[in-house]
Parts: sequence; structure tokens; C-alpha cells
Amino acid sequence: MKQRMQTSLVLLSLLLLTACTGQPVETQPKPAPEPPAPTVQTPPPVEQPPQYPYTAPLTGLGSQEDLNNKRPLMVMINNAPPARPQSGISKADIVYEVLAEGEMTRFLSIFQSQKPEVIGPVRSIRPYFIQIGIGFDAMLVHAGGSQEALTALARSDYSHLDEIQNSRYFWRESFRKAPHNLYTKPELLEQAMQDKNMRATAELPHFTFLPQDAVITEGEPATKVDLTFHSLNKAGFVYDEKEKKYMRFTAGKPHVDLTDNKQIAVTNLLVISTKHRVLDSEGRRQVDVVGPGDGYLLQQGRAKKIKWKRSGGVIRAYADAALTEELPLLPGNTWVEILPTSPGLAQSLKFQ
Repeated sequence: MKQRMQTSLVLLSLLLLTACTGQPVETQPKPAPEPPAPTVQTPPPVEQPPQYPYTAPLTGLGSQEDLNNKRPLMVMINNAPPARPQSGISKADIVYEVLAEGEMTRFLSIFQSQKPEVIGPVRSIRPYFIQIGIGFDAMLVHAGGSQEALTALARSDYSHLDEIQNSRYFWRESFRKAPHNLYTKPELLEQAMQDKNMRATAELPHFTFLPQDAVITEGEPATKVDLTFHSLNKAGFVYDEKEKKYMRFTAGKPHVDLTDNKQIAVTNLLVISTKHRVLDSEGRRQVDVVGPGDGYLLQQGRAKKIKWKRSGGVIRAYADAALTEELPLLPGNTWVEILPTSPGLAQSLKFQ
């Protein structure tokens, strides 16, 4: 009897406890919680290079526009100290730097795949500038010229635009003094071509390009390059490993484009030695742009000794003395530096 009463009291206590808490008394152990599902790490998407339907014929870079018969513009750009920094030159596909009068060089800038906002300062033309320009079937843009050059243009059917007779396609800026203040832009030059019934199409020279991801392993180290055109005219390039381009310096300072204040960068740097002859007391010259001759092709911080010759209208680099193995270019812009044979490359070109 006593045992029954004790059992009843235990049961009554359990019922009272359940009623007070509203929770059933757990008499069974809880199951162990399931482990959390493993987190799946999704790798970030690989950034794909943009796809282009066309390739620019003078740079080997992708293009949204078919440029294979678009006529280039060759603009004579001033490089006298009062003309620096120049405008638009960083958007040229190819630039030839060569001495004009005395100690000063001039830039023969070939525009085809890009349109700068402004181009200039524009300067005069010389016979050897014409030789280079007609190899691209380009419209030659200049402000006057030597008598020999103007006579050659008058006697030929070369398309050219001289500011002297066509000032409405040019303008002068007030922040510089003449003759270092003459400018133009592609829209005006294209309008001039229409107004004068010049061809907008051209037979372009062919260039061979390496693949976009090509790596240059041959040649001597050349990450710092010094050029001497004249004792009073020196330029240089320093290779930027990250950008994979040569950065331009003039007179020891970064050479920038006035349009965006960015330093001029070059993918292919071709340095050649050619015969120069002074013609008169003004320092006008005759310069050989046909060859053959010696030079160096500098790409990705390395320099290859080459032979050069004008072939198919343009100056090309060859790996062999027989001039049969043309060296391809990396996709990108090209600068051709034309140095005198006297004193020679050993003195006028230094690299390390």
C-alpha cells in the first residue's frame, strides 16, 4: 500500500510539471544534428579578351571596323621644343622620326585605325617624307615644304593637303606661337578629302604580325634605350614590363601626349641607320629611306640586330643579310627611328 502511494505521488508530480511548463518531459535522447552541407567554392569567371570581327592592317590589333582599304593620313608633326608636347601622336599606328633641318627631328605620323581629337602642331614636308607617305598610299598633310618637295607634289598625282592654300581645314591655337601652333583633326581632313574628290580608299602595304600572346626570347637585353640624332637632340625609351611597351622620353623627360597627358608608349621599336646628306646652308637634308642598311628591332625588352630595306613601299626589318626573312611585328603600334650613318649606330644607339 505504501509503495502504491509513493508511485502515485511520483506520477502526480510528473503530471503537475508537464502542466506548468507546457512541455512534455523528454524521456528519449535527442538525435545528433546533421553536419552542415559543405560550401562549394565557385571560381571567379576567367576574363576573356574582347572579340573583334576584323584586324587593323597597320597594327594587327582587333577592330570593330573593316579597315583593310581605308586610306591613311600622314601628318607632319613638329618636334621643336616649343611644339612639345604634341597632340594626337599617341594614336598614330606608325610613327617615323627623322631629322629635318639642323638638329631637329620631325614625326611622320600615320593615322588609320584610331581618330585622335586633335593632331599637331603641323609642319612642312620634305622629299623623303613624301617617299615614306606614298608607300602607304596616304593623304599627305603638311604646312608648306621645301621647294624640292613642293615641286614633286605639283608634278605628281599624290593626294596631299597643304595648309598654305587650305587654311579652313586647320586652325592656330593662342597658347603657342607660330609656327608651332598649327592644328587639325581627322574630321576636317576627311572633309577635305570629300571636298577635293580624293580617294577614301587605299592599297595598303601588308605587314606580318605575331600572335597576341607571343613572347620574345631572342636578342640582347634592351630595357633602356638611348638615341642621339644630333648632339642637341636626344631621345630614349624605357621598357615597362607590366605594360609590355617602351615608354618614350625626350631630353630626359617623359614625352607625353597633350591630349591626355599620358606618356607615349610603343610596342615595336625599329631603329635604323641611313645615309644623310646636308644640301644647303639651311640644313635641309637628303635622307636615304630605301636602303639596305643596318639596324635593330626592339620588342618586349630585347633587341635583335637586323638588316632593313624598303620593300612593298615601306621600311621592313630582316633577320638575314640576304633580305629574305622578314621579321614579324607584335600587335600594336610601331615607331621607326631613322639615325644617320655618321657617326653610326655604335655611337648613336645605346641600350642595356
